[in-house]
Amino acid sequence: MFLVIILSVLVLSGSAQYSSDQCNWTGSGLTHESHARDVEQVYLRCAEGSLEWLYPTGAIIVNLRPNLQTSAGPGERLHACIKPRSDSRGAVLYVERAGELRPLLSEAEQAAGLVRCFSLQEGALFVEAAGQQDISKRITAFQYQLISTKMTGDELYSPTASCKPCSDEEVLMALCTSDFAVRGSIQRTEEEDEDQTTVVVSLSQVYRQKSRVFVSGGGGHGRGRWTGRMKIPQHCGPWVGQDEFLFTGAVRFGEAWLGCAPNYKDFLNFYRSALDLGTNPCQVDTD
Repeated sequence: MFLVIILSVLVLSGSAQYSSDQCNWTGSGLTHESHARDVEQVYLRCAEGSLEWLYPTGAIIVNLRPNLQTSAGPGERLHACIKPRSDSRGAVLYVERAGELRPLLSEAEQAAGLVRCFSLQEGALFVEAAGQQDISKRITAFQYQLISTKMTGDELYSPTASCKPCSDEEVLMALCTSDFAVRGSIQRTEEEDEDQTTVVVSLSQVYRQKSRVFVSGGGGHGRGRWTGRMKIPQHCGPWVGQDEFLFTGAVRFGEAWLGCAPNYKDFLNFYRSALDLGTNPCQVDTD
């Protein structure tokens, strides 16, 4: 069945739809009702966006083709991360390359809110309707985000991937290149599941941040107190009531995920040593 679906792409002549802003796409499977094995091509050209497929029938191939600003650095690969909407149902997600399908997200995994990532070198995103007789009230919907990294797709959302021990050099690079780099401490644990903990942090300095995941309580940028939430794997420290830390990490779908997090006093020592030697990749105000 999968091979028939893939091969049908070669003979389709033009039911492709494009989103008006090339970041988000909404379509309907009702156009496939008379020929349910049709495969529709969708092209998205942004670093992040969303897809909503109403009444899924047949299949769609989602081609994620980023613009020139979304390029991978040396040794990095461009990955796509998919976050299903809580009510997403009616289709199964695969990675497709040359007619071969690799499972990415089942209906049950979408309902559980799992996030999965894959390298764009592996292929395109293949979304196949699950084949229910009643397609009413079924919508397949998800957000996507393109991430340039040296990590594998499985590592990007693995509970063991973050808070790994970082060398001094890795911390200095994270300070300059991470989605956020902030100084502060953990105030409390907000919610927990089997693998991840969401914590509330209080910050005294914000060196850099993307998407304003941390908000100021007054005093201007980088001064006064800032607050926000951060995802930390259960097995990791630091925890509530400990010293100040330098928190660095990534922003995934509007959430901060912890990366390197050395004790701030330790960071200050090797940062100043690097500053004296001229080996620090960037400079920040530590006063």
